[in-house]
Amino acid sequence: MGSPAIIVEGVTKSYGDFRAVDHLSFDVQSGEIFALLGPNGAGKSTMIRMILDIIKPDQGKIAVLGGNIDAARKNRIGYLPEERGLYTGVPVIEMMGYLGRLKGLSRSQARSHAMQLLERLDLAEHATNKVSELSKGMQQKVQFAVTVMHHPELIIIDEPFSGLDPVNRLVIKELLVDFRNEGGAIVMSTHQMNQVEEMADRMLMISHGQQKLYGQVDAVKEQYAKHAIIVEGRGDWASLPGIASVEKIGNGRNGTVMLNLEPDMTNDRVLAAIAQNNALQIDRFERAVPSLDEVFIQVAGESAHIDQRTS
Repeated sequence: MGSPAIIVEGVTKSYGDFRAVDHLSFDVQSGEIFALLGPNGAGKSTMIRMILDIIKPDQGKIAVLGGNIDAARKNRIGYLPEERGLYTGVPVIEMMGYLGRLKGLSRSQARSHAMQLLERLDLAEHATNKVSELSKGMQQKVQFAVTVMHHPELIIIDEPFSGLDPVNRLVIKELLVDFRNEGGAIVMSTHQMNQVEEMADRMLMISHGQQKLYGQVDAVKEQYAKHAIIVEGRGDWASLPGIASVEKIGNGRNGTVMLNLEPDMTNDRVLAAIAQNNALQIDRFERAVPSLDEVFIQVAGESAHIDQRTS
């Protein structure tokens, strides 16, 4: 990773008695995909608007691309809000050219960048179609192209895969990963935890404006790992040494269970015991590290429970 693209220090924002963002501090580095997560109403949108200088914080400091945000720095950012908006009554290439020129590109640069992206997104044959003639998925891809066509250094993107089929999700994912690998910074706000697990380098989860989880995605998941093993197969798992209890996972049809281990038992010793037991058949063996979905539900639930107790 490179230099910080965003530095947020002690930022707070209130609306009357409601504190939307509560003393948040974090950074986003060049060359990384950073996931901003949280339940609805957590303060994500407020934080993004402050980064973009749409609204001002009550307290704290925000630096973007090396300093206070101004018109020049805004032209180095690509922003794709969840509520999309395109000029639907004009041809795609004209609309993209116009928006590219607003971001400082010359007419020829805007058209060249637009056509390159449309070809990459398999939309070149629709360049002269009006935006309104495109499907929802195509419009979503055009919106993404508009966001990155001026070659920004930082992309802030809200629900990037909303409305896309699996093939087009893969196309957008590849473009984002390429952008990251070329040194760009991406802030991605999404509820699709599987995409965060696949793509994000680091993450921040907020709830009621406060930091709940922050760090590398794998390290955050590791915090919630159990002293247990997930196995799939057949046999009497409780007969193994060092097993405190056996829990079925899901509907049990595929024989997947969680083996909760005694405190002094290790994964290696369990695997060795399975290998020596001819009565057991094993198809899968892995540590019980939760998915980000499971972590999100647990942390969001704990936060809601604390709020109910203290309100």
